[in-house]
Amino acid sequence: MAARRSTSSISSAARASDNPTKTGFHDENLGSDAEKHAHGEILPGDQIEFQHDLHRGLKARHITMIAIGGAIGTGLIIGTGSALARAGPAPILISYTIVGFIVYLVMCALGEMAAWLPLGSGFTGYASRFCDPALGFSLGWTYWFKYIIVTPNQLTAASLVIQYWVPREKVNPGVFIAIFLVVIIFINYFGIRLFGEFEFWLSSIKVVTILGLILLSLVLACGGGPKGEATGFKYWKDPGAIKPYITTGATGNFLAIWSTFVTATFAYLGTELVGVTVGEAQNPRKTIPRAIKLTFYRILIFYVLSVFLLGMIIPYNSPALASALKASKKGASSNASPFVAAIQVSGIKYLPGILNACILLFVFSASNSDLYIASRTIYGLALEGRAPRLLAKTDKRGVPIYALAVSASFALLAFMNVSTSSVEVFGYFVNLTTIFGILTWISILVTHIYFVRARNAQGITDAQMPYVAPLGINGSYGALFMCILIAIFKNFDVFSPTFDVKKFVTGYLGIPLYLIMIAGYKLTHKNSGINAVDVDLFEGKDKIDREEEEFLRLKALKKEQRGNTKPTGVKWFYKTFVSWIF
Repeated sequence: MAARRSTSSISSAARASDNPTKTGFHDENLGSDAEKHAHGEILPGDQIEFQHDLHRGLKARHITMIAIGGAIGTGLIIGTGSALARAGPAPILISYTIVGFIVYLVMCALGEMAAWLPLGSGFTGYASRFCDPALGFSLGWTYWFKYIIVTPNQLTAASLVIQYWVPREKVNPGVFIAIFLVVIIFINYFGIRLFGEFEFWLSSIKVVTILGLILLSLVLACGGGPKGEATGFKYWKDPGAIKPYITTGATGNFLAIWSTFVTATFAYLGTELVGVTVGEAQNPRKTIPRAIKLTFYRILIFYVLSVFLLGMIIPYNSPALASALKASKKGASSNASPFVAAIQVSGIKYLPGILNACILLFVFSASNSDLYIASRTIYGLALEGRAPRLLAKTDKRGVPIYALAVSASFALLAFMNVSTSSVEVFGYFVNLTTIFGILTWISILVTHIYFVRARNAQGITDAQMPYVAPLGINGSYGALFMCILIAIFKNFDVFSPTFDVKKFVTGYLGIPLYLIMIAGYKLTHKNSGINAVDVDLFEGKDKIDREEEEFLRLKALKKEQRGNTKPTGVKWFYKTFVSWIF
C-alpha cells in the first residue's frame, strides 16, 4: 500500500507540473486522502479545501476585466435615473463617492486575505477559517440565495430589452429567456477558460460603452451637441443641486442625500465578484491584488465621473427623465436610461437603438457571471461540508457540474415573469435579496478585522504580506460602520407618509434571516468562534507557494523561448489598447 501511495503521489505531482493551470498539487504527506479525492471521492470540510479540482484558467487579463465588468451594470446605466429625479445632482455625486470609497475599502480587505491564501471557496472560506464557521455558513448561503434570484431576474431583463425590437405580442418573452438560459449554461459548462474569454470581451464592450457615454456627456456639457448649448452647471442652479425629499429645509436636503445611498449601493453590488475567482486565477497573489488596487480608479472614472456629468446634462425635473422612470418600471430598456433621456433632450437621434443593444449585452453578461457566482458559491459550501458533498465534485475540465446544475435549475424562475400575475411576487424576491449584498460586504469586513487580529497575534508583520490594505484594520472598521448604517436605514421611507408593510418586510427580512442562520449554526454545532492565536493561517499555504513558483518558472521559460517575438491577435489587442489603461 505504501508503494502504491508513493507512486500515486509522484504521478500526481508530475501531472500538476505538466498542467500548471490545475489546482491541487498532491503532496506525499496527503496520503490516501489525496488519492481518494483524485478519484472523485468527497472528503469532509478542511480535508478537501486545498485539494479542490477547479482549474486555474483565468489569466491576469481575464481577472482584470472581470473585476471591471462586475463593477459595471444596469444599476449605473438605468438605476441612477431614479436617484437623480428624486434628489437632484449633488446627492448622487455625494452618495456615489462615499459608497465608492466604502467599496474600495471592502475590496482592499478582500485582497489582503486573497493574496495571503487564495482559497477555492472564496470569501465564505475566509469567514469560516479566520473568523467563525457560523459566519461562513450564513454568508455562503445568503450569497447563494442572492444569485439564484438575481440570475433569473437578469434573464427576464434581457427578454424585456429585446421587446424594443420584437413586441411581446409578436414573440413570447419566454422564448428569449430559454435561448439566453441555454447559452449561459453552455458558457459555464465548457470550462473556466471559455467563461473567462467570453467575460473578457463582454467586459471590454462595457468599458467602451461607459467611456463613450462619459465622453459624450462631457461633449454635451461643453456645448458640442446639436443645439450647441453649453449646459455646464446650469441645472445645478435651476432647478437646483438638491431636491428636498419628504420634507423641506435642511432635513429635506439631508433625506434627499441619504435616499440616494440605496441606489448607489445597488449600483456597486457585484464588485466582490473578483473574490469568487481566486480559486481559478493563475498566479492569484499577483493578479487579484492588481485587480483590486485598480478598483479605486475604476470607481473614480466609471461611477463618480459619469454621475457628475449626468447631473450637468439633464435636470432632475426633466419630462424626458420622468418618462425614463416610467419605462424603467415596465422593464429594462434603453428608454429607461437617464443617459438616453439626456441624449434625447440634447437632440441627438438614432442613439437609443445602439445603446439598447449595449444594455442587452450588459444584462446578458450579468446573467452569465451571476450563474458562475452561484455555482462557485454552492461549490465552496460543499467543499467545507456545509452543503451536499455531491456538489463539490468537478469534471475533467474543472467545472463543478452538479453545483452548476442546481444553480441553473433556479434560473427557471425567470419563466414566472412570462405571466403578468406572478411578476409582482417575483419582484418581492428580488427586493429581498438586495440586502444580502450589503451583508456580504459586512461579512468581508468583519472577516478582515479578525484576520488582521490573528496575524498580529501570531507575529505576521505587514512586510511578510504579499498585499496589505492601505488603511488597514481602521479602514475596515470605518467601512463596517457605514455598511451597518446603510443596512439599517436603507428603507427609511417605508415609514413615510404611510407605513408600507410589503416594502418593509422585503427590505429588511434578509437581516434576521442572516442572523438566524448564524445563531442556528452556533446552537447546532456548539460553536463559540476562533481565538486569534488559534486561527489557522498556514495550512495549504505551502501548496500555493509551490504553485506560484511553478507558474513563474514556466512563465519565465515561455518568455525565454519566445525571445523578441511580438504578441499577435487577442494578446496584441489587449496589450496595445487595454492593458495600459487598466
